[in-house]
Amino acid sequence: MKYDAVIIGAGVTGSAAARALSRRQGRFLVIERAQDVCEGTSKANSAIVHAGFDAEPGTWKAKMNVRGNELMTELAEELDIPFNRIGAFVVCLNEEDKPKLQELYERGLKNGVKGLSLLTGEEARSREPNLSDQVCAALFAETSGVVCPFELTLGLAESAAKNGVEFRFCTQAESLEKTEGGWLLHTGAGDIETKAVVNCAGVYADELHNQVCEKKLHITARKGEYCLLDKTAGGHVKSTIFQLPGKYGKGVLVSPTVHGNLLVGPTAVDIEDKEDTATTAEGLRDLQEKSALGVKNVPLRQVITSFMGLRAHEDGDDFIIGETAPGFFDCAGIESPGLTSAPAIGEAVAEMIAEKLSLPENPGFDPIRKGAPRLKEMTPEQRAAKIKENPAYGNIICRCEEVSEGEIVDAIHGILGARTLDGVKRRTRAGMGRCQSGFCSPRVMELLCREWDMTLDEVRKNGPDSKLVLEKTR
Repeated sequence: MKYDAVIIGAGVTGSAAARALSRRQGRFLVIERAQDVCEGTSKANSAIVHAGFDAEPGTWKAKMNVRGNELMTELAEELDIPFNRIGAFVVCLNEEDKPKLQELYERGLKNGVKGLSLLTGEEARSREPNLSDQVCAALFAETSGVVCPFELTLGLAESAAKNGVEFRFCTQAESLEKTEGGWLLHTGAGDIETKAVVNCAGVYADELHNQVCEKKLHITARKGEYCLLDKTAGGHVKSTIFQLPGKYGKGVLVSPTVHGNLLVGPTAVDIEDKEDTATTAEGLRDLQEKSALGVKNVPLRQVITSFMGLRAHEDGDDFIIGETAPGFFDCAGIESPGLTSAPAIGEAVAEMIAEKLSLPENPGFDPIRKGAPRLKEMTPEQRAAKIKENPAYGNIICRCEEVSEGEIVDAIHGILGARTLDGVKRRTRAGMGRCQSGFCSPRVMELLCREWDMTLDEVRKNGPDSKLVLEKTR
């Protein structure tokens, strides 16, 4: 079977490209080495929809950031995902750094960012009382927002699947061979023939690129550590608070999340190991010290979890987008603002492929994807009706997030159904609350066993090597 295009990687960029391609007629496939979407760089980031004032004018980062921001409101409605435009402050901590803030403002104007304003320290604190006394000026961007990275990625992927795109998980791209009509993609699960390849392989995108392109890329894994605080701390600030890079370094952000928590991070350390996602005591101390510079009294005693994500930093410090070998399209070096830019990147690369392969529009494309029902978001009347319709919605499995058995079963049997503990967690938030799955994980495992006809020792946290039960005892 020959495909028109194969996308390597089911992160947010690959899923966005898949959905954009599904607007065209053709056979499209997404392959992913992990067991689910959003298992790499996309799952662990700041979840910020950036306004677009930071990137150098004229770069791919600048163009894709601004376009992606513009697309996000309509996209969130189509995909039925949470998205809040809460605005963002960039705070200046020293009088001597004020010219840098002005430069950032002017850069934003050149990039076409709307809703930018410069504030004094007093004006900024009148809007955000918990800004530190050290803040002497600020840039405010009203179009900045927050989204859930997994829900965005899953929404894009499910929309693509609904419109005919195939997904294969546990399928790792190993090498590429040029053919007369395109490419032969060698994977651990067999060979795949395709006219075009879209490289969305994250921190490994350089390795695929360098197999087929004369001009080589080099991607460095840049790790960033975060602390997530309980929802009781979620109102400490109303907007995202960035620190202007200055004599104290780049600083870290403090931001509400779309689900009502408070996020602090990230650090930025280049590492050699592209699989290293372990947090460190040093990194967490760095977060505590730097967060206090911009925001006072951050309630770090309310941390419920910490995590680390990797960013794919390319040496040229810009996104690599386009046809870099005949029929081979790169979406490489997608670091911040990659989450914001993903819908625009998908749109751009899909247009390139459609033009190259003369793919007509898909008249049956349906942009609407409905997310799974959330008991916690229903009115009492809606809850009662849902429980009457399906009594499993009356059985609460996760107490912290009020997630029911019905929601978990629906997530397991969705378009791209959950097969792991983390898959259920990200689709339903079961396990994301204050106790961090201490209560609900055994019950979720039992449901996975029941619905997929597995034994407990076959249940995985997030992939083939992540056993939860080493052996079954009776």
